[in-house]
Amino acid sequence: MCGICGIFNLDGEPVPHRYVRAMTDALAHRGPDDEGYYIDVNLALGHRRLAVLDPTPAGHQPMASRDGNVVLVYNGEIYNHLELRLELEAQGYQFKSRTDTEVLLKGYEAWGIDLVKRLNGMFAFGLWDARHRTLYLVRDRYGIKPLYWTRAGNTLIFASEIKAILTHPKVSAEINPDALNEYFTFQNLFRYHTLFKNINLLQAASVRWISEKEPELRKETWWDYDFVNRDEGMSFEEATGETLRLFRQAVTRQLMSDVPVGSYLSGGLDSGSIVAVAASHIPRLATFTCGFDLSRVTGVEANYDERREAELISCLFKTEHYQQVVNASDISWALPLLVWHLEDLKLGMSYPNYCVARLASKFVKVCLSGTGGDELYAGYPWRYYRVFGAIGKEDYLRQYYGFWQRLVPDREKPLLFIEDLWKQVRDRDTFQTFRRVFSFNERLKYDSPEEHVASSLYFEIKTFLPGLLVVEDKLSMAHGLEERVPFLDNDFVGFSQSIPVRHKLANLEKIKRMDENETRKLRRYHEFDEGKNVLRTAMSTLLPERITRRAKQGFSAPDESWYRGEAVEYLKEILLNKRAAFRDFLNPHFVVRILDDHIAGKKNYRLLLWSFLCFEWWCRIFLDGQRPEGTLTQLHPGPGGG
Repeated sequence: MCGICGIFNLDGEPVPHRYVRAMTDALAHRGPDDEGYYIDVNLALGHRRLAVLDPTPAGHQPMASRDGNVVLVYNGEIYNHLELRLELEAQGYQFKSRTDTEVLLKGYEAWGIDLVKRLNGMFAFGLWDARHRTLYLVRDRYGIKPLYWTRAGNTLIFASEIKAILTHPKVSAEINPDALNEYFTFQNLFRYHTLFKNINLLQAASVRWISEKEPELRKETWWDYDFVNRDEGMSFEEATGETLRLFRQAVTRQLMSDVPVGSYLSGGLDSGSIVAVAASHIPRLATFTCGFDLSRVTGVEANYDERREAELISCLFKTEHYQQVVNASDISWALPLLVWHLEDLKLGMSYPNYCVARLASKFVKVCLSGTGGDELYAGYPWRYYRVFGAIGKEDYLRQYYGFWQRLVPDREKPLLFIEDLWKQVRDRDTFQTFRRVFSFNERLKYDSPEEHVASSLYFEIKTFLPGLLVVEDKLSMAHGLEERVPFLDNDFVGFSQSIPVRHKLANLEKIKRMDENETRKLRRYHEFDEGKNVLRTAMSTLLPERITRRAKQGFSAPDESWYRGEAVEYLKEILLNKRAAFRDFLNPHFVVRILDDHIAGKKNYRLLLWSFLCFEWWCRIFLDGQRPEGTLTQLHPGPGGG
């Protein structure tokens, strides 16, 4: 796991060493073990290494081929690299290291860029082919490892994190109004732009390449999810048996390491299943749980702490267990650092992720995560049930779009944005942005409840899951910790997509028979919390029923209560400040109304308040140059607000 960066001057102008050095220094937290540079006149590559496989100098990057014509900077893990190595050795290739980096390098020599189709793992890399003066940028199937790029005149710049790009003198931090509109609609970005003007996220499962002879950046997408071609003849027993087999295989594959490996343990089905398998291979497996101070929390949030269930699993599998307790005051110290590392704001409250990664990094270099199980096995049934009664595609899209306006509905956008910004975005239809996600797969269907669920699975795994992955990568690598996701194994993903919807949702037939005209039906939908039925049944051989039949619970702090109680003074300090940076973009009267309504208990605005806090710190840090304490990277702030 590492940080990578590069500069390509397409006009032939030499790249000063200090430019790539500054970019690489900005990624030091991602790779504290080693650093390296490569310059070929107008092309420069930089690398910071977190040594996990073969931590000897043989794994130093940038890594070059024997003849020096191919040079690679790479971030990630290739779990089938040993199989690929055997295949390459059979063709006569010889290896000097035990790294997967060298397998990628020689794999390109053998198979060209089509090598990516053979890879099972998480990766982002930049590859320089000096013979053809061509630079390739590549990202893994699922978008586990981030890679950002921008074009500044005749210069292409890329890096694992945006802050590295912002060190280049041709790039300054400016806001992207379209992305801001999208963020305050979905609390996420569904397109591959960012909040930074002209800085883009490389699409998952894609290759981009550019050369001196053809200076336009070209793209090829080489894989996509497929929930359409389900095996409707598959029995429930076949589905559970193969799920268990492939899951064991996936976890075992991802244990490969020359440094200590641990696992997050929330007390739920997904992380508990990972621990069950991993503990059978690693004696005294280190496990890590984040709990919450609930002493002043009421209502549903009083059950948010999962430490008891995590301790049960830890005792069952004899793990070496560590816990972090987060309290309401932690947000004030964590938030500036979190936004600095996250850069590209996505999704809800994530400071618990930051805290538990910080804890884990004190004991291990690699940590397993349960991300992906919900998206593959229909873990959010209350979302899908909202569109069960849709009639055709348009009705389905409109209903689902209504649900996914997580922050500010379209009708309130003129109140949210200041007048100048609203003029820039008023004609940008976020519904069309939402619809575009479904257009990536023209074979999706909308003529039955099962097809509605399949289409919803596709949408969420293309939008919500990538947001989670970016958050988890950035906040783990902030502490030099590699995070792995066994649910996103090629064989496991391939099989999970083929399972019939009726096996994933235990109450599918009951829901289909519900009267759509029934009053309070949404409350009844929430009673049917039997998503992931196949996975629950498969894992019942590993975990007690108390765990496998627990209702779904997200990893979230009790912010609704804290924002009305212990943390309310912090919210007021940040959001009611008459010199707040967000005022250059957002209407302060709207922000005040939201805060007042939340404090008064009129509505739960925890998600929107979190986004206001994050955006305020984003403006301070990246537009105004207010770096959090302990961060040294020199950026080029933009011109500020409107």
